[in-house]
Amino acid sequence: MKVGKSIIELATELQRRAGAKSDYVASAQSLTMTESGSDLIIAGASAGASGYALSSHAHNQIGAWAGVPAKYYDRMKAEAPHLLAENINHWFGAATGVRRMIRTLDGNARAFLSDRYRRIDNEEIAEAVLPVLFDGGDSIRIESCEVTESRLYLKAVFPRIQGEVVRGDVVQSGIVISNSEVGLGSLSVQPLVYRLVCSNGMIAADAGMARYHVGRKVGDGRDVEALLRDETKMADDRALMMALADVVRASLSDMRFEATLAKMRLATDGPQIIRPVQAVEALGKAFTVNQRESQSILENLIRGSDYSRWGLLNAVTQVANTHDDYDRATQLEQMGGLLLDLPSNDWNVIAEAA
Repeated sequence: MKVGKSIIELATELQRRAGAKSDYVASAQSLTMTESGSDLIIAGASAGASGYALSSHAHNQIGAWAGVPAKYYDRMKAEAPHLLAENINHWFGAATGVRRMIRTLDGNARAFLSDRYRRIDNEEIAEAVLPVLFDGGDSIRIESCEVTESRLYLKAVFPRIQGEVVRGDVVQSGIVISNSEVGLGSLSVQPLVYRLVCSNGMIAADAGMARYHVGRKVGDGRDVEALLRDETKMADDRALMMALADVVRASLSDMRFEATLAKMRLATDGPQIIRPVQAVEALGKAFTVNQRESQSILENLIRGSDYSRWGLLNAVTQVANTHDDYDRATQLEQMGGLLLDLPSNDWNVIAEAA
């Protein structure tokens, strides 16, 4: 499993971000993209005429909202930013009655969202779940945590809940708590399996809790308004955080782990990979895997000399341990869970690839 921040480093960064972010709901007609194509001006917002530097994610969201194909949007941004600004400003001006939420951090516009987007902030989640995790003493170990531009991750392992896939291959139960403040996924709690022999993590496909960031429209209709925490939001958040803490406590049960462990044991049997190179190529077609990742998976598979579904699963999740990008590392851990649940016919296509 990829190592991220220490829990103290994570708490410090979440606290810093809490004081460095601002949210606005604004009419589309009050927005302007600068001629450089790199900044967004929100009329009346604190950044004033200088605007907020647009993140790549916010650019993607603006392009999708305006209906501009991503390839063309990126070309305009790189080669003709004035043309990009002209296009986007036209659609801003034409959007009568449309309001958008703009989330900012450190002077940058990091997300361009619906005015129905419900803000579930990372620091609130940490405040709700960390006491539960710490109360577990030696029965809970925080194995990895990180906050990236797009998501918060807390990965905890429960050492007392464990079993053997095969003799000597011990795995332990755990959970992954994740959230996106910028519209890239729900608040979720998912089962995690931690393999002791190689420190691999696999995220099971089923979710213990998923709460999407969709709620009532926010704001009172003014052209531009800074969003604060109103009493309704605070009450809703308290209820949600209590439910989140309850889900985390319930995850300490070994019932779900036993079901996943049974699947892992079955994955050691059945059709074996015949041609490793072709099998990894077929895996790349079934999932999104780039060339560098495919090469690492192949090397791990051959080095491990386990050509079962379990062997390929671990070849995939092992790539996550040293991946440069924490978000992508977590996606590879999720891929392991999807591979475990892959229907037999789809597994056979990989195992028997020619």
